[in-house]
Amino acid sequence: MSTIDEPASDRTAPPGTAISLRGLSKHFGDVRAVDEVDLDIADGEFFSMLGPSGSGKTTVLRLIAGFEQATAGTIELAGEDVTSRAPFDRDVNTVFQDYALFPHMSVLDNVAYGLRVRGVKKAERRRQAAEALGTVQLAHLGDRRPGQLSGGQRQRVALARSIVVRPKVLLLDEPLGALDLKLREQMQVELKQLQRDLGITFVFVTHDQEEALTLSDRVAVFSEGKIVHLGSPQEIYEQPTSEYVASFVGTSNIFDSATSQRLLGRPGTHALRPEKIAIGPEASTGSTDASTGVISAPGVITESIYLGSGHRLHVLLDDGTRLVVLEQSTGAQAQKEQRGEKVVASWSLDDLVPLPEPTP
Repeated sequence: MSTIDEPASDRTAPPGTAISLRGLSKHFGDVRAVDEVDLDIADGEFFSMLGPSGSGKTTVLRLIAGFEQATAGTIELAGEDVTSRAPFDRDVNTVFQDYALFPHMSVLDNVAYGLRVRGVKKAERRRQAAEALGTVQLAHLGDRRPGQLSGGQRQRVALARSIVVRPKVLLLDEPLGALDLKLREQMQVELKQLQRDLGITFVFVTHDQEEALTLSDRVAVFSEGKIVHLGSPQEIYEQPTSEYVASFVGTSNIFDSATSQRLLGRPGTHALRPEKIAIGPEASTGSTDASTGVISAPGVITESIYLGSGHRLHVLLDDGTRLVVLEQSTGAQAQKEQRGEKVVASWSLDDLVPLPEPTP
């Protein structure tokens, strides 16, 4: 039973739930780092907790792992209340950003360490460790020391060490944050494939929106200790539920009510993703008539940034509205879209996402 102060929600977790949080809170003095979070994570799910620094995502991970004790609420793993259990008494394992490998041990012995602590005999733990290294494609490096490996290889060793004990849940605390961009993208693909192969529940903490969208079955977006949007990557990106989510997950053009009335002919706050906007030459007819389902408005390019895969354009419309536009690169676009050029921006009304009005 939990020893915390406040009762948790009595809503039961659905069948097949790996992790269930009810009314989970963690206070540090007057700071509510985690504020009454309710969450169910399914068996075999790749679940990401996304948010900026200080949003509460890492604290939730540490509460699940047992590294922090909850101020209120309960934590269940596979239907068992583990709220007050020590970390070693929970069937989870954690991969950290700094890997925490023992520099004086071989790679194989690093991976086998958890089995050694559990009393597995030497021959059997070395066999299982070698098998885990094979899973992450490092079987040939078992005799090396961690200092002889690249960053990506050390990350794989840390993963092998975590999965060798076959936990029901693997917790990953921004494990790719120390890698360079190309290696991080490669590891994202390998991590997702590894999760599929093992069928273990992965709970992944990140502040990188693209990483969360790439890897996850579902994403929880955190702000000020609360989950502000929970859904699939597509739902989070295409149908954000607030201006915060629309702006934090990717980039959005936000039209306040006055701008919406002027440009769209309708009140309310709306979000529009940059890739939904098309740019045409000034000769195109600009119109704010919404009856056709397409809005076109004249303006001027104030900045053109080449991204390799595309262009990011900053456009100042004639009515004073500023837009960010993302277009795929073509040779023609590279020549025609320059700073100071007059253009017409167009988008479909169907691509607008209505947002709740900001609270005064």
